[in-house]
Amino acid sequence: MGLCENTIVFILICSLTLSLNPLCKCKASDQVLCIPSERQVLLNFKQHLHDPSNRLATWSDDNTNCCNWTSVSCNHETGHILELHLSTSITYSYGGYDVSEISRFGGEIHPSILQLKELGYLDLSGNHFGGMQFPSFLCSMKSLTYLNLSYAGFSGSIPHQIGNLSGLLHLDLGGDNYFTGKIPHQIGNLSNLLYLDLSGDHQYDEDGISMYEENLQWISSLSLLQYLQLSFVNMSNAFDWLLVLQSLPLLTELHLQECALRHNFHPAIAINFSSLTILDLSFSFDFGPPSIPKWIFQLKNLVSLKLSNNNLQGFIPNGIHNLSLIEDLDLSNNLFNSSIPDWLYSLNHLKSLTLYWNNLHGTISNAIGNLTSMVTLALSFNQLEGPFPNSLSNLCNLRSVYLSNNNFNQQVSRLIEIISNCASHTLEVLSIDGSKVYGNLTAQIGIFKNLHRLSIFNSSIQGAIPISLGNLTSLRYLRVQGNKFDGNPFDVLQSLSELEYLDISDNLFCGIVNKDHLANFAKLNWFIVLGNKLTLKVDPNWKPSFQKLIFLDIGLWHLGPHFPSWILSLKDLKGLSIPYTNISDCIPTWLWGAFPNAFYFDFSNNDIHGELSYTLKNPINVETIDLSSNRLSGALPHISPIVGYLDLSNNWFSGSIASFSCQEKGEPMMLEYLDLTSNNLSGEIPDCWKMWSNNLMIVKFDNNHFNGKLPTSLGSLPWLYSLQLRNNSLSGNFPVCFKNSTKLLFLDLRENQFSGIILPWVGDILLNLKIFLLRSNQFNGKIPNQICYLNSLHILDLAQNDLTGQIPKCINQLSVMLVQNTTLESNIYSNGTSLHITNVLLELKGTYYVYTFLGLVTSIDLSGNKLCGEIPSEITSLKGLHFLNLSNNLLSGKIPQNIGNMEWLESMDLSENQLYGEIPSSMSNLNFLSKLNLSSNNLTGKIPTGTQLQTFEASSFVDNDLCGPPLPKNCDDLQNIPNRHDDKEGKRNGVNWFYVSMSLGYVLGFWLVVGPLLYSRSWRLNRVMYVVLLVGQNLLLRATNAM
Repeated sequence: MGLCENTIVFILICSLTLSLNPLCKCKASDQVLCIPSERQVLLNFKQHLHDPSNRLATWSDDNTNCCNWTSVSCNHETGHILELHLSTSITYSYGGYDVSEISRFGGEIHPSILQLKELGYLDLSGNHFGGMQFPSFLCSMKSLTYLNLSYAGFSGSIPHQIGNLSGLLHLDLGGDNYFTGKIPHQIGNLSNLLYLDLSGDHQYDEDGISMYEENLQWISSLSLLQYLQLSFVNMSNAFDWLLVLQSLPLLTELHLQECALRHNFHPAIAINFSSLTILDLSFSFDFGPPSIPKWIFQLKNLVSLKLSNNNLQGFIPNGIHNLSLIEDLDLSNNLFNSSIPDWLYSLNHLKSLTLYWNNLHGTISNAIGNLTSMVTLALSFNQLEGPFPNSLSNLCNLRSVYLSNNNFNQQVSRLIEIISNCASHTLEVLSIDGSKVYGNLTAQIGIFKNLHRLSIFNSSIQGAIPISLGNLTSLRYLRVQGNKFDGNPFDVLQSLSELEYLDISDNLFCGIVNKDHLANFAKLNWFIVLGNKLTLKVDPNWKPSFQKLIFLDIGLWHLGPHFPSWILSLKDLKGLSIPYTNISDCIPTWLWGAFPNAFYFDFSNNDIHGELSYTLKNPINVETIDLSSNRLSGALPHISPIVGYLDLSNNWFSGSIASFSCQEKGEPMMLEYLDLTSNNLSGEIPDCWKMWSNNLMIVKFDNNHFNGKLPTSLGSLPWLYSLQLRNNSLSGNFPVCFKNSTKLLFLDLRENQFSGIILPWVGDILLNLKIFLLRSNQFNGKIPNQICYLNSLHILDLAQNDLTGQIPKCINQLSVMLVQNTTLESNIYSNGTSLHITNVLLELKGTYYVYTFLGLVTSIDLSGNKLCGEIPSEITSLKGLHFLNLSNNLLSGKIPQNIGNMEWLESMDLSENQLYGEIPSSMSNLNFLSKLNLSSNNLTGKIPTGTQLQTFEASSFVDNDLCGPPLPKNCDDLQNIPNRHDDKEGKRNGVNWFYVSMSLGYVLGFWLVVGPLLYSRSWRLNRVMYVVLLVGQNLLLRATNAM
């Protein structure tokens, strides 16, 4: 970074030297008067600029000498304007807030600037011109030696006339501009260029084309070039990039981040970047074997190498050891799977080591103490283990330490003790989130006087925040979320007047917070303090000190009963989250218009009541709004097109939704998530969903009073992932409109009045279904075999219908259930935003549970139907199935012998069927089984012994003919019964002794009765009853034993 800054300074000096003679011309003296015509040019130029903070106040008719104006430099001899410094420094707060936004110039670049004939320096960087086209008239200003339009919001193609500016030494068009199309080769005419930045920013034109380059030969004529930045330019078809760039003799800095480089990483010829000191190839190539090309290891003068996000695998290559001058090494976001190599600790010039987001394991070697020049150590998101090496105390230049998300399992006080030995006056950043650190945060933390970022969230730190932390007066970012801190934190934090970002959520903090506790937070942008037992006690007219606040999350504090009026003073607020705050009030009218830039409101889980129509005069204009779990009533509110997330669930809204869903808008609706669950809404679901077709992904209408058939326009939602309609009065056959819903992951039609057959095309078209719930309807007919095509299915619930026929034998094709699933995935992602599709109420284990991580749940429930035939043996292949319910059907035959293969089963219910035979001994292998019900069948024999089956209640086995624990009936009287295994072998050999004994008994009984009757009438009459009773008893005994 230091070399980069030196290069820029050198270029600037060269620029000024060549364009100005003498050098002092760049500063106007008091005697110099600007040329009146040029003063008028600047006034005209200003008139077309948008200057929100009045930075150009000195540009006025009252001040006649424009050489004294802000941002203007003149030639002290001639009075000509030489330089315009109109850049805006882009600076961000810790909350991501662009604090320079209010001072950016905008508007129009007026052509009158062409009249400044000697203008050599023009800097408009860091402003925002709203996507206006590149001002091509600038290409005729041949006096320019320095042109900087970076981060200024220009768009379109770079004009080829740019090549006319032959005197340019510095050209910067990079940053967040919106340039697209091919880079003009005429830039190659700028043979004096020392600095060239054409980096893009993921922009595409209407044809989907970004900025790209296919032939870099034009660069070869820029023989004086020292700095080249082409990041984000698509160079996937540039076969010559390496050969051309290595021919630039003075090139010291090369940035090719995310350029989709695909060729010539392993050229046959030698590569000579003799002057190159900084190389950035991050995110540019999937190197593949043999990973990093060897020519990089030959760049002996490299001081900075960045190769992040390139899918590098295996060991960190030891060729890097050849780069003995390296100061900045970035191998982050790759797939390295090794320990940190010992040779790396010998790169004693290293100042910055960035290895985060890999799979590095093992410990940090004590040899790290050799890296005494280290300034930044970034090892987060690996699998590194403790202990922290004592030699970290040798790193006296440390400014930033990132060790988050590892497995150190050490006391946090130990790390602080080690670092404080030498870096107490240099350390600025300490981040050790989620690394299994524990214990108390000790008073030693107060030693780091220059610390401006401290992050220890999601750990096991306990106790009170030490008083010494209040001495960290430079602290701007503090995040201790998700620990076990207690006490009142603001007794200590109230002195941290530089704080911009504060997150103390989800701890055990408690106590009263008053206005004095918060009086010094004037610079606070983000205030996240939810999940504690704190009570705010301030006057109704209190005006908070944090007037720059943009995000406030104060959930679970006691704020009520009235809606806090002090919020009205926070004019810059963009996000407000106050759930569970005991508010029992109406939403005030002023709220909806007080925050025009708001993007997030969460007022859920309070006692907010009343009709929104009384306080809401215009459609809701907030991107994300959650009003769930209150007592809001009346009709649904109208929303503006920008709303993307709307949760009105668990309220008292009533009536039809036609006015809400069929509202006409002049622009497309952006809504992605709509939750109207558990209200009193009624009537038919209107047929006007085409207007929502751009983005709607998740629709939840559970627990209302909707009736009638589903509208066909529901099929016009191409992005629909989840549709939940449980517990309404909807009717009709299986909706044909779902034929177009090919992205559906979650379909819930439970507890309605749908009827007819389950259509076979479900398995052919809805191939992405993960959750398919049709419980408690009136579906009939057979389960179609095509249901087996749903390879992504996690949960299948067809219970409580009127289905007949057999369970499809192809059930073993449900591939997700074949193996144990370990993913916690339960969301849908859209444009980087995560949308919940879960928190679903499911009846599993005979009880309703709300499940959040559905990636871990697999279930089949076919209970309460009229299914017949045997349980298919193929079902035992579903080793990853957790819940199986086939109860209350007409199933017959035996329980499959390999039922014990379903090793992850937690619950199995086969009750109320006609199953017979013995319980398979393999069932005792089901070690995770916590609920079992085999009652009300025709099962016989001994309950298999094992660690699991005897733990269930006797009710799991009743209404059969079973014996053994947990039933009171023992099996001692069965000791003399022939071995069941031998009995089964006999059946396999074709002899069934039960039927043989019955046959012999029948023949014997026949002749004992009939024979004597042929000879003696009296004897016949006396013996007939006796023999009949004897034979009957014998037959009954044999039948009982055979079973």
